[in-house]
Amino acid sequence: MRPTASPAARAAKLRAVLHHHNYRYHVLDDPEITDAEFDALLRELKDLEAEHPDLRTPDSPTQRVGGTAQERFAKVGHPVPMLSLGNVFDEEELRAWHERALRLLPQGTELSFVVEPKIDGLSVLLHYEGGSFALGATRGDGEVGEDVTANLRTVQTLPLAIPAGGGRTKAPRRLVVRGEVYMERDAFTRFNEEQLARGEKVYANPRNFAAGSLRQLDPAVTATRPLRLWAYQVVVVDGAELDSQWDALDLLRRLGFPVAGECARLATLDEVAAFCAAWPERRETLPYETDGLVVKVDQRAYQERLGAVGNAPRWAVAYKYPSTEVVTKLNAIGVNVGRTGVLMPYAELEPAQIGGVVVRNATLHNADYIRERDIRIGDSVVVKRAGEVIPQVLRPVPELRTGDEQVFELPANCPACGEKVVRLEDEVATYCVNSACPAQLVRSVEYFVSRGAMDIDGFGIRQAEQFVERGLIKDVADIFSIAAADLDGMPGYQQKRIDKLVAAISAAKDRPVWRVLTALGIRGVGEVVAQSLVAHFGSIDALERAVPEDFTGITGIGPILAGSVVEWFSHPRNRRIVEKLRVAAVRMAEEQVPEGTAGPKPLDGLAFVITGTLPTCSREQAAEMIRGAGGKVTGAVSAKTSYLVAGEAGGGKLDKARKLSVPVIDEAGLLELIAAGPPRSA
Repeated sequence: MRPTASPAARAAKLRAVLHHHNYRYHVLDDPEITDAEFDALLRELKDLEAEHPDLRTPDSPTQRVGGTAQERFAKVGHPVPMLSLGNVFDEEELRAWHERALRLLPQGTELSFVVEPKIDGLSVLLHYEGGSFALGATRGDGEVGEDVTANLRTVQTLPLAIPAGGGRTKAPRRLVVRGEVYMERDAFTRFNEEQLARGEKVYANPRNFAAGSLRQLDPAVTATRPLRLWAYQVVVVDGAELDSQWDALDLLRRLGFPVAGECARLATLDEVAAFCAAWPERRETLPYETDGLVVKVDQRAYQERLGAVGNAPRWAVAYKYPSTEVVTKLNAIGVNVGRTGVLMPYAELEPAQIGGVVVRNATLHNADYIRERDIRIGDSVVVKRAGEVIPQVLRPVPELRTGDEQVFELPANCPACGEKVVRLEDEVATYCVNSACPAQLVRSVEYFVSRGAMDIDGFGIRQAEQFVERGLIKDVADIFSIAAADLDGMPGYQQKRIDKLVAAISAAKDRPVWRVLTALGIRGVGEVVAQSLVAHFGSIDALERAVPEDFTGITGIGPILAGSVVEWFSHPRNRRIVEKLRVAAVRMAEEQVPEGTAGPKPLDGLAFVITGTLPTCSREQAAEMIRGAGGKVTGAVSAKTSYLVAGEAGGGKLDKARKLSVPVIDEAGLLELIAAGPPRSA
């Protein structure tokens, strides 16, 4: 019989396994285990460390959750100055920089280059001792920064121990790495949407938000922010010889650091110039914001010889692109009403061209944003457009005021339906709480029938507009009153299409209750929150009767979100919608299975990935069928995947499944599995 591992040995094993899987998930985006399996390993390690506190190490994955809040940050001196970069703005200035460098080197020197994206984030210095993350600091003034070690531990892509991911490269005795903490565009947008739904502060741009998040005095707050890291420079290394910047990037990759995939090694300045000329179009496709490129001399020997001038290295330069900001006049401030009833002020601008696009409107976020920046109607304002981000007004230019500018006040009544608007205590947003508000109705209907909510096939924004315009829908519950006779004679509606749509509406009545709750559009209640609420209350009827105290103890539901739910159900018009859904026979409660009576399900223990377009059902519907049959659905193919369900245009997931010998089935094969279970040999 094999002896049981000691607590110390087990803790060490768990740390190594968790570091490996964290690297696979967050850096490579290629997980090998499910979230539930990862959580189980993490819980085991937490329990071990709780029982044996002496086993808790600074590089333990349990330390990512954030430590004790600080009163202020300690100052940290950098081992070498963290220099800033000089700028060039076109090919002529780039060639002039190159010529200056050559004049300082032996005649006949030929330089090669590494070009990297200039990531718009917060620069940090990361210290590793004996393979463990020991200290992290901000750039500060270049000589002295702030100790943000506890906050940096919460950044999932930062390795707490190297090599990460089971790499074979030996960790240097001492390593100091420079990197950039940033936030991806989509993550930033989602975070702002969630903030707005909760009535909390929204942020102007990913760069400032990332910087503010990393400098939170409470690391637990930083841990809730979706921050990421790119590493791009080896500052100090003991025990390794690096001849070039390209070698340094390769070492960082082998040690498990995330390195931008858009870096390029180029042999001549002509190649660099061509790369820079093509970059503006390419950078629009990136998930993160850049404000240019960094061009570096590749050979480290030449870097050392070139040195620095002032606070900028001679061997590197930032290639910047034309500004995405302009100054134009704010002619008026309008107010839109969003799907959840939020009043959203927007700027009507004197048309201005930004990055080749004529901008006439821009977001102003909310009334607090306008008041805090003292933005007035008639002001000259700075407007920014970055990539595909919606243009936004950043600030006014007070020096250009004439005295005719007007202070903006948000209307007391909804501009669409006339209902009095409300603003809950401690919230930023102002709301129209009338669910039948015409400004909300089309978008509310579109959301109600969407894949993430009731998932009614063949029903989208165009149908929502048509049916609202014709008076068939006055609130979302009216969707279930639409009959074939209502659609007869409508342009574009043949009998086959009518029958299909009416059948899809009827089938949606039996959707899971969490989908119904999600579809109601209560601010702050998305799919995850809806599932938690239904798991706790069991029915929409019970939720309708709930008071704020009933939400205590539900994971992820705080007092603001609880107040939002109670507030929504307190309005008679909303309760009438719920009653109409009940009368229409929409499922309002989950079936209760008596404890101990639930038998095994055909897909118990199996993990599925879905890719491509399936012939008769959406991917969301397929995922729901799999979960209903006891299976799990993950986003990436790995050795742990039981089956890949592939439709048309399966893409890279299909290739990877074949490479890993993961069984590939089609929709019919999935239905057969659900009906009969997997073959005994599977």
